[in-house]
Amino acid sequence: MAAYIDQFFHVLVEAGASDLHLSEGQPPKIRRHGEIVPIREEILTRDEMTYMLSEICSPKRWEAFEESGDLDFAYEMNEESRFRCNYLKQAHGYGAVFRLIPTRILTLEELRVPPVIKEFGKLRGGLVLVTGPTGSGKSTTLAALIDYINSNFSRHIVTIEEPIEFVHNNKRSIITQREVPEHAKSFPTGLKAALREDADIVLVGEMRDLETISLALTAAETGMLVFGTLHTNNARKTVDRMIDVFPADQQAQVRTMLSASLRGVIAQLLMKKQDGSGRVAVNEILVVNSAAGAIIREGATQKLQDVIVGGRAEGMQFMDDAIWEQLQQGVVSPHEAFMKAIDKGRFKNFLPPEEQDLAHSSGASESETPAPKKLSGPQAAPQQPRGLRPPANPGQH
Repeated sequence: MAAYIDQFFHVLVEAGASDLHLSEGQPPKIRRHGEIVPIREEILTRDEMTYMLSEICSPKRWEAFEESGDLDFAYEMNEESRFRCNYLKQAHGYGAVFRLIPTRILTLEELRVPPVIKEFGKLRGGLVLVTGPTGSGKSTTLAALIDYINSNFSRHIVTIEEPIEFVHNNKRSIITQREVPEHAKSFPTGLKAALREDADIVLVGEMRDLETISLALTAAETGMLVFGTLHTNNARKTVDRMIDVFPADQQAQVRTMLSASLRGVIAQLLMKKQDGSGRVAVNEILVVNSAAGAIIREGATQKLQDVIVGGRAEGMQFMDDAIWEQLQQGVVSPHEAFMKAIDKGRFKNFLPPEEQDLAHSSGASESETPAPKKLSGPQAAPQQPRGLRPPANPGQH
């Protein structure tokens, strides 16, 4: 028998949305192509929230949520639809956010990410970081990379996640997926155990604290290939974050360790397509060569941009260049390009006059590398998303 909440999930899937937001006292809402829209007028009551949230998690988990006010787990509606679930208590009562996790893992080719990303899967050791804000597709890109390794190499891959998102079946590799706190108490606990589990590759779902980052660096130094994620939006900020989490008296040593073990940074953003059909991923790629290693060791991370811009032959890509390419092709609007760019002065001349004034007032300076005045792609006005069909009005329980 279908769970009560499944009716909301069906609307999300049919609408091509990514997230379901439930909040007591508010109507249910979905995020579609980056925009949050309601799917019915009636607000969610305490009784309705209690019934549908408790129905899809075990009594033990519900008790833990009532005690702590937070809960993370995964829920599978059917063979095609799986969700990452986050329960929370907030000022107006219960809340929950559900992220749709595709059950079929897309390939790197289907994701249209830069081909050099595949090269990171061929490494036998070191640290590779996949970064970006929440909802930027980091997990999707990492899942595709792990699937590429699983399909082409014989490795033991250990993933430590909270919760497990993409489920991998063993192909050529052995994949051990561990969930925090169900299978490992914490990320550091899982990482320590991986050192004793004959792992070739470890994926760390979130590197959010000093202990996890320190253990990841140690694992990379011992010869493991470690994949990790951070919530930074470019390579320079990623390196700075890795170092700044340590006390000042340890940072020189950490810079040396990171310069020796870091193999690459894949920074990712999602940009709205101007035709309203969805979003497109753009990537900044740093491949750590001898020049980048020396810069990290010296602490001169502001010079990493020069390495990236000059490293095209090695597959490197600067984020603003990736954004510029999408703008040239007419995939994204000038406004979207301006908002996501690092060097906003490079893009502000393509904004409408009224938005250019706003850009000036916000402090966007002239770009040091002016962009051409004409774009090769069409600049059609973005279309509004079509209306969503609401579910039947759920009853009270």
